[in-house]
Amino acid sequence: MRRIDGYVMRTVGSAIFLVMVVVLSLDLIFGFIGELENTRNDYQTLEVLWYVFLTLPRRIYDYLPLGAFMGCLVGLGSLASSSELTVIRAAGVSLRRIVWSAMKPALVVVVLGVFIGEYVAPPAERYAQSDKAVALGAGSNVASARGVWHREGDVFMHLNAVQPNGVLHGVSLFRFNDERELESASFAERAIYQGDYWLLEKVSETDIGETGTTLSKHPTLRWDTGLSPGVLSVLIVKPENLSMTGLYTYARYLNAQDLNAKIYWLAFWKKALMPLGTAVMVLVAISFVFGPLRSVTMGFRVFTGLLVGLVFKYMQDILGPMSMVYGFNPLIAVLAPIAVNAVVGAVLMRRAG
Repeated sequence: MRRIDGYVMRTVGSAIFLVMVVVLSLDLIFGFIGELENTRNDYQTLEVLWYVFLTLPRRIYDYLPLGAFMGCLVGLGSLASSSELTVIRAAGVSLRRIVWSAMKPALVVVVLGVFIGEYVAPPAERYAQSDKAVALGAGSNVASARGVWHREGDVFMHLNAVQPNGVLHGVSLFRFNDERELESASFAERAIYQGDYWLLEKVSETDIGETGTTLSKHPTLRWDTGLSPGVLSVLIVKPENLSMTGLYTYARYLNAQDLNAKIYWLAFWKKALMPLGTAVMVLVAISFVFGPLRSVTMGFRVFTGLLVGLVFKYMQDILGPMSMVYGFNPLIAVLAPIAVNAVVGAVLMRRAG
């Protein structure tokens, strides 16, 4: 029995690895070609290669659920096509044991995904985005098309680039009064964190009064704010590419500032429930092989798998923004597609058994 378990595990594991290699190879090639369109200033071919390399952990994390789903579908499908599953079941191996053997490689993928998504992808993504912004000339414009916006109290700020080591490039600060009238606007080429405040360098400050404007320039200027490098480093990365701890910390910070944090809570729940979602998708893949896709061609299995995977992804992509617009809990938007797939998988497995 152990040999059969090992054989099923190796077959499914090899299929998952093969799917990941193919998908990642295509994604890296198209990602590199797409980034070449952004080359200018110091952001040239070598910088593009470095950027694509740093984003590799994020790409791996993004495709691990699809790899587990398609790998189980292809691996078990190959066993079904060669009638090996029929022989295994005729030898007295229960359906539950076969399912557990197929689930083991998927569980390894889940653990690997949690590790990459929490400890590897977020810092690599921060370095990738900050290095790219600096190479594109982050301190050359008052407010570049890239960068991030943030609000703290009555101050709106735009940061062209945020480096993880506590250095900001291209800092624009816009202060408004209670009547939402602009009181002052300032721009600093760089800001360096000093432990409990930021030191702005090469500052141009414009004060707006009733009689006119006054321009003043300072070599350095102290900037007191509640933003730390840890909080700011969250801004340069898309919510879905942050760690769960980073999402939780920043979402609570936004709530403390009376700002909308739903997009970060949505990303948090997606990451927190990713293992459950992956396990459910694998269950659906297994149920397809033992159910309606038992005797079809491999090409049709792959097509069906892609279709189901896209439906699952689109359900989350649609329900997520809907939770932002209609105000229902983002947790519901994440759980609903998982629950639907769990019911489908359970029903098909019950019929197959």
